[in-house]
Amino acid sequence: MSALAKAAADYLRLRNRLGHDLAEYHRLLPRFVAFLDNAGLVTVTVAAAVEWANAPEVDPSTTMAARRMTIARGFARHLAGLDPRTEIPPFGLVASWRRRHEPFIFSPADIDTLLTGAQSLRTRFASATHHTLLGLLAATGMRVGEAIRLDRGDVDDTDAVLTIRESKFGKSRLVPVQASVLTALHHYARRRDEVHRKPTTVSFFVSIRGNRMVYPTIHAVFRNLCDSAGIGTGAACPPRIHDLRRTFAVRTLIGWYRAGEDVDARLPVLSTYLGHRDPRWTYWYLSAAPELLALAAHRLESGREASTR
Repeated sequence: MSALAKAAADYLRLRNRLGHDLAEYHRLLPRFVAFLDNAGLVTVTVAAAVEWANAPEVDPSTTMAARRMTIARGFARHLAGLDPRTEIPPFGLVASWRRRHEPFIFSPADIDTLLTGAQSLRTRFASATHHTLLGLLAATGMRVGEAIRLDRGDVDDTDAVLTIRESKFGKSRLVPVQASVLTALHHYARRRDEVHRKPTTVSFFVSIRGNRMVYPTIHAVFRNLCDSAGIGTGAACPPRIHDLRRTFAVRTLIGWYRAGEDVDARLPVLSTYLGHRDPRWTYWYLSAAPELLALAAHRLESGREASTR
């Protein structure tokens, strides 16, 4: 068995453990590996992936070329965490009718820049609102809609938890927050109550007019902050505000792997915290960062070695 074939077997084993349906991967990935081996390649290259995806036996009137490229790209992302020579095929090389948004993972510096930019908005109250709201999203992984729907009574000072009511899928949950997050929320609440002494809404976050915040406004400010600071320049897909949630999940998983935690056992906790219906949706974030894939693959390899001793 070649080194690539062994890496492919580990990759499929890892993703099977994560609950993915990989019937087509099990059928096509060995063919891609055989193609690479026959070409004398030790890792994935963009040219090889394109050539295999568009092989003569592939009917150009079907989606097979795009599906082949998806499989090649996924395997390349896995290998990139193990072999820096690996080339990850960018999106757009093979036409596809449907493409999943490539997650943008914010670095700590990106988030600091984003929050600093929010503090420089035109009015002091707008600065306080967007700085606090974006900071909350980054610190908790909440959905934007959940933050918008927060009411004043949903912030529990005693137990340091936020109540998320009837979020996606109609579920409600409690979200514990750190003391620093609670302090930031208190500072904003004081500023809000100074500006709006006679509130017209129970909403926690309000606009300069005192109304509940709306998504288009938050999105427009976020987009302008990213563009002004050059965050995401050159990325396959521009960062979206939802990527703050994905970044939180990825950083949490990376922290657990580095600390030697039993990620399989702790994953349901993170899944519940994020409001996912199934831990498999949380595991999807593994594909968002080569570093995370490398840590997961290393853990799998260590377990495999231990079982053979």
